[in-house]
Amino acid sequence: MNAVLVSSSYLIALGSNRRHHIYGRPRDVVRAAMEELAVLGTVTARSRIITTDPIGPAQRRFSNAALVITSEYDPLSLLAGLKHIESEFGRRTGQRWGDRVLDLDIVLWSGGAFASRTLTIPHREFRLRDFVLKPAQMVAPGWRDPVTGLSIRQLSARI
Repeated sequence: MNAVLVSSSYLIALGSNRRHHIYGRPRDVVRAAMEELAVLGTVTARSRIITTDPIGPAQRRFSNAALVITSEYDPLSLLAGLKHIESEFGRRTGQRWGDRVLDLDIVLWSGGAFASRTLTIPHREFRLRDFVLKPAQMVAPGWRDPVTGLSIRQLSARI
């Protein structure tokens, strides 16, 4: 009997505010990461890259984007893949909201809500973050938050 592989779609937020020794400026880091994410599935939509102000203790402006990827990975396996890519780009664990070479977050998943010790979907704070919603609206305006029932477009209009 053959196993049936099930694909899921994920909305991924990308951000960078530190130079990379190979890729250069944060904008170029995000662009390179968008290409690298293809190892985890099929990238079906990419937003343009925007520049945003830092939050918390971060010192530099961020380059942010979003993409939609279709993958056969379950949420925890995809998270492991994202963490591996962050590490390959030089991401080190450290201060929350601090400066970073690359940040990759699962924002939404076609499977609805998901919760484990290491991952919560939808992302807990995405509804309040214009730097996530603005790029997300470019690639997935009709996707709905399984908690509020509101679309990305509606959530973005509230900010």
